[in-house]
Amino acid sequence: MKMLKKTAAAILVSSMIAGAAQAEISNDEVRIGYLADMSGTYRDLSGPGGLEALQMAIEDFGGTVNGKKIVTFNADDLNKPDVGANTVRQWIDERNVDMVTGMVASSVVLAAAKVVEQGGKLALISGAAASSITNEYCAPSHIHWTYDTFALANGTANAVLKDGGKSWFILTADYAFGHAMENDIKKVVEAEGGSVVGTVRHPFPSSDFSSYILQAQGSGADVVALANAGADTVNSLKTASEFGVTQSGQKLAGMVVFLNDIHAMGLDVTQGLMLTTGWYWDMNEETRAWAKRYEERVGRMPGMVPAGIYSATMHYLNAVKETGSDDAQVVRAQMAKTLVNDMFAKNGKIREDGRMVHDMYLVKVKTPAESKGEWDLYEVVSTIPGDEAFRPIGESQCQQMAPKG
Repeated sequence: MKMLKKTAAAILVSSMIAGAAQAEISNDEVRIGYLADMSGTYRDLSGPGGLEALQMAIEDFGGTVNGKKIVTFNADDLNKPDVGANTVRQWIDERNVDMVTGMVASSVVLAAAKVVEQGGKLALISGAAASSITNEYCAPSHIHWTYDTFALANGTANAVLKDGGKSWFILTADYAFGHAMENDIKKVVEAEGGSVVGTVRHPFPSSDFSSYILQAQGSGADVVALANAGADTVNSLKTASEFGVTQSGQKLAGMVVFLNDIHAMGLDVTQGLMLTTGWYWDMNEETRAWAKRYEERVGRMPGMVPAGIYSATMHYLNAVKETGSDDAQVVRAQMAKTLVNDMFAKNGKIREDGRMVHDMYLVKVKTPAESKGEWDLYEVVSTIPGDEAFRPIGESQCQQMAPKG
């Protein structure tokens, strides 16, 4: 009996020691890695501006968590999966990075997220679009924060279908993100009684879209959907304008269009374009106040990706503070049980598959006459409730968790 009591006591002490170890901040620092395209196609989407949003979050948090310093590292992934994966592996192995954020090109994200999972760390994905990240490629080691192809296709395609666009031609970036967007567009269009009459895939990145736009015109489709992003979308829209696509009666649907894209092209080219976004700077006093601070630092208004990076980082740091730990699964569990209420989202929730569910917004690009300032670019047409915007959990192909049906 004495031996049993001693054994039980030993087990209890061991459990307490293990719990205490788990509830500690490793290396006495919270270490965050920022991985993004800092120089290429997606530079303006996230890049240095996203890094600034991360730094704003850290500063607003006070620079420390429970007295432990917050340290950051950053790197340019060059939109290359091997570069992204190797960078994250080095961060984890040599610098014991706790969390990786930014994460833009979906092909890079899928490669880097696998390394994060193997290293037992956490990734907060704010820039990438592919809905497969929390579908067939879900993992307990990453959370998809800002938007995805399902939500964008669901919002924009439905609006264009209701406006009479029944036959579709899809111009697709030939990599993971573009493929996911193409599939999501097809599902929405066909579910609503429309049809996809043709597709063409272009290399990522591309500069000459002449032949692809000519194929789209030749298809006779009501709608030409652009399943690309960043500079590829800008170049596609410029070419479409030069070739008179809309003048000939076809509708253009930019499926992944960002605020910086509209600003770069100007309202003369983009006016009337319908698109879906996860956030807009001019929605309320809270969004305007944060956006003004960002503009003062970066020189331009933020789109949804920097706003998402800020939001995800703050939610993460709050979870570290609450748990007293930087253990990936301890922090993730805390994040999941806490609603997201900040300038980015209200009552946002993190599902079992890693999708952060929040409201999305259908917007229409203003005409030059309607705009009252350089960044007054969108009219918010409608709010799409989060549970309607994102893929229903019951339709998830996520195998590594047990989603509620």
